[in-house]
Amino acid sequence: MTDLDDLVNWFEGKNKVMVALSGGVDSALVAYAAFQKLGDSAIAVTADYKTLSEEELTTARDVCSEIGIRQLFLDYNELENEYFTKNDSDRCFHCRMELGDHLIELAKEHDVQIIVDGTNVDDLGDYRPGIEALKQYGIRSPLVETGFSKSKIRDAAKSVGLSVFDKPSNSCLASRIPWGQRVTAEKLTRIEFGETIVKQLTKLNHVRVRDLNGSAKIEVDKDMISIFDESLLEQITEKLKLVGFSSVEIDQEGYKPGKINVIAD
Repeated sequence: MTDLDDLVNWFEGKNKVMVALSGGVDSALVAYAAFQKLGDSAIAVTADYKTLSEEELTTARDVCSEIGIRQLFLDYNELENEYFTKNDSDRCFHCRMELGDHLIELAKEHDVQIIVDGTNVDDLGDYRPGIEALKQYGIRSPLVETGFSKSKIRDAAKSVGLSVFDKPSNSCLASRIPWGQRVTAEKLTRIEFGETIVKQLTKLNHVRVRDLNGSAKIEVDKDMISIFDESLLEQITEKLKLVGFSSVEIDQEGYKPGKINVIAD
């Protein structure tokens, strides 16, 4: 029996399941496994809470079409949540508590007893207050319970033909703003535009544009930093200033998750 069989069989005997699906490979594999075992009794739910990029929402729609799973959308605005927008070190906790509220309500509407997410065993080693929030709602993590690491997930997703098998990990746009600097619609918009611009000009698909009090700090994988010659940096700077950034620099240390998670002055 393969690891994927274990994941599919995790859903054995479960009448109706709701999968919180973001657009990444982790929740996509969970949705695939749920649909293989439960068919139409598996439902994917994607939250459009206004801090997820349009690119992620499009990917979520596409992957549900690939799998054949029914998809529902939650539509609400995290920017109306003061606990979230003040952006302290518990921002993700407040985000996931609000998401949990909406998921539980939707589950009741559709007579669903079990809600699952895409948390995997590698996530457990990071500072992830959002995971703790979802646990409080009884939301389960089949990838953790069946021992799936990120590399196992990618291998399994590739084996079944999911297009997101090699998609870089992503997170909500608010993660580009250091703790202590307020999350606003204006910042989120220029971050999303900024990342789109950098991706288009560099042809890279793994890009972070951090918003440091209006200054853009671009993070890419360390081995790709050398492509930013003077001409390319000038083009990027010109376009990023047009969308509202005051200055632009390349982070010479390269991309690292959670790098800016320190309380800003």
